[in-house]
Amino acid sequence: MQIKLTKKPKNCRLIEGFPGFGLVGTIASEFLLEHLKFEQIGKIVFDEMPATVAIHEGKVVEPLGIFYNKKYNLVLLHAITASSGMEWKLSDTVIELSKQLDIKEIICLEGVGSSDETVTSRVFFYSNNDKNKSKFNKIKVDPLKEGIIIGVTGAVLLRAEKIPVSCVFAETHTNLPDSKAAAKVIEVLDKYLGLGVDYKPLLVQAEKFESKLKGLLTESQKAMQLSEKKKLSYVG
Repeated sequence: MQIKLTKKPKNCRLIEGFPGFGLVGTIASEFLLEHLKFEQIGKIVFDEMPATVAIHEGKVVEPLGIFYNKKYNLVLLHAITASSGMEWKLSDTVIELSKQLDIKEIICLEGVGSSDETVTSRVFFYSNNDKNKSKFNKIKVDPLKEGIIIGVTGAVLLRAEKIPVSCVFAETHTNLPDSKAAAKVIEVLDKYLGLGVDYKPLLVQAEKFESKLKGLLTESQKAMQLSEKKKLSYVG
């Protein structure tokens, strides 16, 4: 994997939300991308995935795009590609990007499974930094005391030994796109960072995000399956 940057802002916060349970992190990062003024400053290039690209509204959507918001000094890693099998490499790349930009905090957005469908999605946090823990406590977010974190976020938590990492987890009852859980994440993130984002319309607007992201991921999955079939036909 290779990081390509056109700009290198320093001392920022890095927000990442990879496609995971309920697509919570991806929907939330997509919302931020469309509601705050981000400019694309780079991308992550990798050869491990099939040579596919998504087109949305006549524009190429980078599988792993890097964006920057000057007002809040935020870097956003926007991921629409599945990370299965590449979690360690992706986490190492996130750490390397953090080092290049002197990132002061990595913020991971995630959905976590819940079997209780009668309860409104709750939000929890985890942080390896005492100062940031206090900030979450002040906005009355409960810490995640028990749980298993998998995927890129789990790998980042293990690899980012010297970088402050905070995670915002929203419960979701489905593996389908969950805009309600994503709205909860945005609400907490807004309070934590003071973004001034009106997160309430997300519940209405997220249907568009869900449709877009589901379409992109579905087409990406079809392309991967087609690529595998071609490989098998070559072998056979």
